[in-house]
Amino acid sequence: MEALKQGADALFILLGAIMVLAMHAGFAFLELGTVRRKNQVNALVKILVDFSVSTVVYFAVGYSVAYGTHFFIGAEQLAAQNGYALVKFFFLLTFAAAIPAIISGGIAERAKFWPQLIATAVIVGLVYPFFEGIAWNQHFGVQAWIKALTGDEFHDFAGSVVVHAVGGWIALGAVLLLGARSNRYRKDGAMSAHPPSSIPFLALGAWILIVGWFGFNVMSAQLLDKMSGLVAVNSLMAMVGGTLVALLMGKNDPGFVHNGPLAGLVAVCAGSDLMHPLGALVVGGVAGAIFVVMFTLTQNKWKIDDVLGVWPLHGLCGTWGGIAAGIFGSTTFGGLGGVNLAAQLIGTAMGVAWAAAAGFVVYGVLKATMGLRLSQEEEYDGADLSIHKISASPEREANW
Repeated sequence: MEALKQGADALFILLGAIMVLAMHAGFAFLELGTVRRKNQVNALVKILVDFSVSTVVYFAVGYSVAYGTHFFIGAEQLAAQNGYALVKFFFLLTFAAAIPAIISGGIAERAKFWPQLIATAVIVGLVYPFFEGIAWNQHFGVQAWIKALTGDEFHDFAGSVVVHAVGGWIALGAVLLLGARSNRYRKDGAMSAHPPSSIPFLALGAWILIVGWFGFNVMSAQLLDKMSGLVAVNSLMAMVGGTLVALLMGKNDPGFVHNGPLAGLVAVCAGSDLMHPLGALVVGGVAGAIFVVMFTLTQNKWKIDDVLGVWPLHGLCGTWGGIAAGIFGSTTFGGLGGVNLAAQLIGTAMGVAWAAAAGFVVYGVLKATMGLRLSQEEEYDGADLSIHKISASPEREANW
């Protein structure tokens, strides 16, 4: 029976890893559909190469920083208990690799290729696992301090703050340091729309992310006997809540409609194991509203050229999710309890502060040493031809 349980646990978390791995195809197609046609190849290449760099760095350094274990031992030891420790690494890697995938959408269409890969290595190797270890592995006694202060630990079941808010707030620094795309905002106050190149691809990316997210959330239990159907239904309710509110507030805009469910899913991650489904519906709906309002403000009024809106979507909705877990996870609102708002505010603020500072430091150093932006001519030609020497469309010949 013990061997059967070990095998079942390994398979459970492996299936979760595969589902979250598939989400990276969602990141790729969401970006591909949103950027202009001359940057589609770059979107696809970035996500795959960022994931590959993340894997090597997280295996060699990041996982050890977060959990204090490493894999530089014999294969016989690694294969123990059906290789559960290895597939757990695989699962958590897919979370870590989501950080550069999030950032990629914000800096699209004008970022250099190699500096971003260096940023990926630093972020996945050091920045992300540092906070991951604090939130999920009791590092530095921070969780014990929060519990002594408030009565409960900071709770983030599936990463509203640890993954999404951290990724979104790092991206904000990168976006601000890069500056807006050429001709996006003109001196006379006019704006160039830069509309999405393919709504079908954007929608495909959103759907892949939605489906994979159930692995992201449900399999965060990490053991089969700890799996909860409550997590699945709460994820579902938050997803539809975000969709419907984004539909109404976004005035039927397909970009808002397909990012609305993602906003809801980002927000529900933290408390998906605690909330009542009706609470999750409200959390998702609020997240959908946050995305529509803040994406519009950042793009049109504040003139922050965050191409996919990753700071509103991941940074702000992830922040809301961390706080919302302390509200709707409480018994007062029909939740299971064991969480409180003060603890959530402290933990969320720590994650946001760490990520925002790290974003400006990592990308600031790269900007000062290597530069972050393509030249004006390269940006005009598009990242596809400038970096990869081939376009996504057969009607345009490659510029060899």
